[in-house]
Order: sequence, then C-alpha cells, then structure tokens
Amino acid sequence: MAARHRTAAKRIVIWGRRPEVRLRLAEQPWVDSAPDTLAEAVEGSELVVLAAPVDKIIALAEQAARHVSPETIVTDVGSVKGELCRLCDAALAGHGHFVGSHPMAGSQKTGWENGSPDLFQGRVCFVTPLPQTHEPSVNKVARFWHQLGADVATVSPDQHDEIVAHISHLPQAVATSLCSFLAQKNASWRNYAGGGLRDTTRIAASDATMWIEIFQQNRDEVLRALRQFQDELHGMYSAIANREWTEVRARLERGKAYRDGFRP
Repeated sequence: MAARHRTAAKRIVIWGRRPEVRLRLAEQPWVDSAPDTLAEAVEGSELVVLAAPVDKIIALAEQAARHVSPETIVTDVGSVKGELCRLCDAALAGHGHFVGSHPMAGSQKTGWENGSPDLFQGRVCFVTPLPQTHEPSVNKVARFWHQLGADVATVSPDQHDEIVAHISHLPQAVATSLCSFLAQKNASWRNYAGGGLRDTTRIAASDATMWIEIFQQNRDEVLRALRQFQDELHGMYSAIANREWTEVRARLERGKAYRDGFRP
C-alpha cells in the first residue's frame, strides 16, 4: 500500500500462502498481480520483501533464491535478525543479495487488512547488513524504506537484537505478564480500567503464536533484558517497602524523563 501510494515501485506482485488471501489481494487497487506460486511472484523482481513470521522467513528466502536473478535484492521485515540474516545471506549467496530490515511499525493487529499507506511514516526502520553484504544493495534498501516515510537506522544484526529485546520484546513480556497476573483477580475489575491500564497493556492483545516465535528466536537477549528488569522492579519494591520515598521519587522522575524524551 505504501509503495503504491508513494510511487516507490513500478509494479507490485504479492504472493500469500493461502489461496483465499491471494484472491482478495488480487482485487486490491494497489496490487498488480497475486500469482499462485512464490516462483511466479519473485521472477523478474528487483526487490523482494519477505513479510512473514520469523520462523518462516529463512525457508522463503531459500525458495526465492532458486527463482531470482543475481541482481535481485531480497529483504524482510522480521523482528529478530541475528541468525536470520546469516542464514538468509547464505541462502542467497550466488543468487541475489540479502539485506535484513525491520520496520518498527504496526500494532497488536495482524493481517494485510490492518495495513495502511502511512504505516511507516515517521517510524524507524532498522536495516541490518552483515560485514560482507553488498553495499549498493544496502543503500537501495535504505532508500526504499525512506521512500515509504521511515527514518532508517543501520546497525548490525546482533546490535539490532539487543536493542529490540529491550525496547520491543521486553515491553511485550511485561504487558502480557501484567494482564496474565490481573486475569487471576476478580474478572469484574477490568470494567473499572482507565486509560493507564489500557495504554500499558495494549500490546498484550497481540498474537501469541507470533510472539512465541520471536521469544524463541531472540531468547538469550530477551532473558538478559528480563533479568535486568527484575532487578529494577525489585528495587522499586524495596524502596516502597522500606519507605525510602526519596528513592521512589528518583525512580519516578527518571522514568518520566525517559518517557518525555520519546520521539514525537
């Protein structure tokens, strides 16, 4: 949708695993074609974007490698990059160029029906090349996301996984745990919830299957972030338990300053 809206592509071909999805996509004004096979979809493409669950992207890259030209660039939108980038790069070696991507956009809702032409506007998109990645391809992928309205940040795959473990995967684990905890209390309490609980737990409504895959793929970094957060939470518990109100205030003000510093 964004590529059509911003004239970032001359022709848009989309393949989906389910036939009923392909039929619906073929009717959309932003789609030129929705063929029945992956091979048909990627043949002749300058850029292939793999928008699938993280545990499916590597297999798709391996399939696409058999049908693309040596000049084709393949990227993805997976939210874990380390192993994925290394294996996709190996799959495309000699067949095309792989450059990892991860746009920090979207919501707790899934499916193309919840897409928007402005989805990437003002959002960060990570581009995650390996040391050996073809530099002109990296530049083209960065320009593509910039054309869609994103602010591009180029980091290594492992740096990416450390960053998102803290700013994306940890918040998901915390929001989910908070709702899981509250689910064990009186069910009627949720009817009294104000904006604070709703804002804090919005992403707890995300798809469980997707997040299990992400936690599996980024397990070590997520565990490190959770351990550090446990220490922070215990620090707040101790400060309140010991009536150390100066320490409680310091933590509240540190948190407020961080939140106030978010990008618009």
